Amino acid sequence: MTDVRVTYDKTADAAYVYLTEPQARVTSARMYPCDPVDVDGMINLDFDEQGRLIGIEVLAASSKLPEYLLQSAERLDTEGG
Repeated sequence: MTDVRVTYDKTADAAYVYLTEPQARVTSARMYPCDPVDVDGMINLDFDEQGRLIGIEVLAASSKLPEYLLQSAERLDTEGG
């Protein structure tokens, strides 16, 4: 199984799942927000210039992602950083 980089900010309750190689410096060229009504929250999909999915931002992450994933994520807030 491939390791996937996940960052989490508990204060903002926001997580980001990177779908690129850890050393890659890829920038988002386009962001597509999922309908907050359909997902009961906000999830944004980031795409590069070639249209490849490079990352997923999850707001209200504690209610959308498994606890083990958030606990093992790289922390961006001061707690657990």
